[in-house]
Amino acid sequence: MGAGASFGLGFQSDKALEDYERLAAAAEALGFDVLSVFGDLYFQPPVVALVAMARATTRVRLGPACLNPFVLHPVEIAAQIALLDAASGGRAYLGLARGSWLGALGLDQRRAPEAIAEAAAVIDALLRGEDSGVEGRRFFLPPGARLRGRSTPRPVPLLVGAWGPRLAAVGGRLAAEVKLGGSANPAMARLMRSRIAAGEVEAGRAPGSCGLVVGAVTVVATDGSAARRRAREEVAMYLDVVAGLDPTVEVPGDTRAELARRVAAGDRAGAASLVSDELLSSFAFAGTPEDVAEHAAGLVEAGASRIEFGAPHGLSDAEGVELLGRRVLPELRAALGQEDRS
Repeated sequence: MGAGASFGLGFQSDKALEDYERLAAAAEALGFDVLSVFGDLYFQPPVVALVAMARATTRVRLGPACLNPFVLHPVEIAAQIALLDAASGGRAYLGLARGSWLGALGLDQRRAPEAIAEAAAVIDALLRGEDSGVEGRRFFLPPGARLRGRSTPRPVPLLVGAWGPRLAAVGGRLAAEVKLGGSANPAMARLMRSRIAAGEVEAGRAPGSCGLVVGAVTVVATDGSAARRRAREEVAMYLDVVAGLDPTVEVPGDTRAELARRVAAGDRAGAASLVSDELLSSFAFAGTPEDVAEHAAGLVEAGASRIEFGAPHGLSDAEGVELLGRRVLPELRAALGQEDRS
C-alpha cells in the first residue's frame, strides 16, 4: 500500500508573487507532485499566486484548495481555472468546498452538497465549451452561455473539500479527489474512505476511483520541540471548527469554548496551551523530519492517496520546504517503496 501515493505542499495566499515563484521552483526541484494555494476568507485570491507558480514550474499540478461558490460564483471560478490551466499548460485542478466562517457574512450555505454538485456541473460545462445549458436549483447556466476566451480541451480534475458524509459522497460520485483539510488523523482518514465509497457505489464507480487527500498545518524542524510549539499556535486558530467535525476525537465542550474565547481575544499563547499532544497529532504534522515522515506514512496506510503538507511548513517557509523535500520525502518514499523523484 502507498506505492501510488503522491505528496504536495499547501500555501496560504499571503505572500509576494516573487515568494510564490521561488518556493514553487524549489518545491518542484525537490520532487513534490502538487502545489495548492488555499482559498480562505479575507486572504488574497489564490489564482494570482497559482499563475505565478505555473510560470515558475513545468511539472507539478496546481490548484486552489479550495474555492467555494457561495463567495465566488461558479462562472467566475470557471474563468479563473481556465486562466490557470492555460498558464500551466494543462496542469490545473479545481478544488471546491462549502467554506467556513461564512455565516458572519450572511451567506446562505443551505443544501451545500447539492450546491457544490451544481457548481461543479456549471464549471465543467463552461471549461469544456459545452453550451447546451445546465439545470440547477442554486446554480445553473442558460443555453448558449460560454466563457469569453479560452476553454480547456479536457475536463479539469475536480477536488471536493469535505468532512461530512453527504459532501464526501458527492466527491465520491463526481470528483477525482476528496480533501480532508485540517486533519492528520488516521482514524478520520479511514472514516472518510468509507464515506467516499458510498458515493462511488452510487455512481457505479470502481472502489478507490476517488482519491483521498489529507492535509493539515505542518511544522518540521530539526528541533522537534520548537516545531511542536509553533504548530500548537497554528492549530489553535482553527481547532474549534475542525474538532467539532471529527467524530473520532473527543474535545470537551468547555475546552472548545475556552479555546474560542482565547482566540477571539488574540491570546495565541493561551490558546496554544490548550492543544494537547493528542490533539496536535490529530490535527497537524509537527516535529522532526523523522516524526513527520512517520506520521504521513501512517496516513497513507490509513487510505490517503495524497498528503498535503500545509503552511507554515517550518519555522520559516523556506526552511520547512527544504526539510520536507530533502529529508521527509526521501524517508517517506523509501518507507512506501517509491523511487526518489527529486
